[in-house]
Amino acid sequence: MPTKQFDLVATGGTFDEIHAGHRELLTRAFSLGRLVLVGVSSDNFAASKKGQNKLRHKFESRVDRLVKFIHDEFGDVNFEIKELNDDFGPTSTDKNIQALIVSEETEPKGHEINRIRSRKGFDPLAIITVTMLKAEDGLPLSSSRIRYGEIDRYGRVLKRQSGSQ
Repeated sequence: MPTKQFDLVATGGTFDEIHAGHRELLTRAFSLGRLVLVGVSSDNFAASKKGQNKLRHKFESRVDRLVKFIHDEFGDVNFEIKELNDDFGPTSTDKNIQALIVSEETEPKGHEINRIRSRKGFDPLAIITVTMLKAEDGLPLSSSRIRYGEIDRYGRVLKRQSGSQ
């Protein structure tokens, strides 16, 4: 395995329905960082986000399922789970974090975090963007689409959108 490029990297999400896109994000994080901080949105923060108001799993359950997923998929890796109550979590307050793994959708938040870090005199984070996976219908793979029963966690279509054949 190649040498890790960073001592401390961060990534985050709601992780309500863990799917192949989460696996891509975490794969990149674990390949680059000796220690990975995985932020998980609190129930209140998740409920405040657009499209996230119908979570299937409470915070504790999401964390338990995520920890199991990480162990099953990646084995003995170094990580810590952090509860997120805002878009920034420890990335705006911990000067030791060196890189942030984001999706295309969340990349703008990474640049916002770097502006905050700059104002505090912290080094900027290396922002590593992971391409969002598409479901077999060409639309983004997402937890909300899984919750609504449109697709499964691998992006296979379960029911067609209105107006589709």
